[in-house]
Formats: sequence, structure tokens, C-alpha cells
Amino acid sequence: MQVLLGATADAGTKVHTPPPGSAERRMLLELMRRKVMELSRLDVVFVVKEMNVSRGWAWVRTYPQSKDGAGRYEDFIAILQKKNGRWRIAEIPCTEPDNTDCLDSRNYVSHLRRRFPDMPAAILPSEMVKKQGNPFAGPGKEKGGSW
Repeated sequence: MQVLLGATADAGTKVHTPPPGSAERRMLLELMRRKVMELSRLDVVFVVKEMNVSRGWAWVRTYPQSKDGAGRYEDFIAILQKKNGRWRIAEIPCTEPDNTDCLDSRNYVSHLRRRFPDMPAAILPSEMVKKQGNPFAGPGKEKGGSW
């Protein structure tokens, strides 16, 4: 076993960040851009804070901004899943403080485990795992770095 991004994962679980300009990175960010346009009517570009991809799942945290860089907006985070060769947004984590269903809730990571049992734990940010505890160890952990 080894520790990747603060989560216990089998040695075979590899997490990568698609390099700038790669087709995979462009696809993930384009899906997120379309979602921002749909939700807020803003045409944005992203500054990528983190992009962790493994086994058909991705955790992407970005700082959206206007194309000229003058307008900056709140962080936009998405969990994406690749099914049948196509990426889709599986979830946009809620970021409201004090909401028990949101990202900062101490139960958010365990709720992810129930909703997405095949998602590799290693894609999640280590600071979130540390803050909320490590639900990846013990019962329910599957071979290959999933829960």
C-alpha cells in the first residue's frame, strides 16, 4: 500500500494531471466551461488549481475568470466520470459554508463514498481527506484504490 494525495490507495492506482494543451485536459475544462455558461451565463477561462485523474474519474478545482482576466469568480470544482469513452460531470460539489451536504461538511467524503463507490479515493485533495477523516481505510475499500 502507498499513500497518494493523503488517501490510502493500492500501489497500482496512478493519479495524473493531464498536461496543458492535451486533449484530455481540454475536454475536462470544456465540459466545465459549458456548465458555468449554463448555470451563470458567464464565458470563462480557467486557472487550474488541481486536476487529479485516475481510472476514468477526475477531481478538478479551478479559478474561473473572464477571458481578459479582469473578472474573477468563485472557485469552480467538479467531479467528472468517463463512461463509454465520454467524460461527463458527475457532481459539482456544493461550497456553501455551514451546509451539511457541502464540501466542508465533515461527512462529505463519506457521502461521496456512498454515491460513487467506484471513484478512486486518490483523486481527492489531501487537505479534504485530512479535515474530514480517512474513510478509505477499513470496510468498503476495494482493490485498485477505490473506496
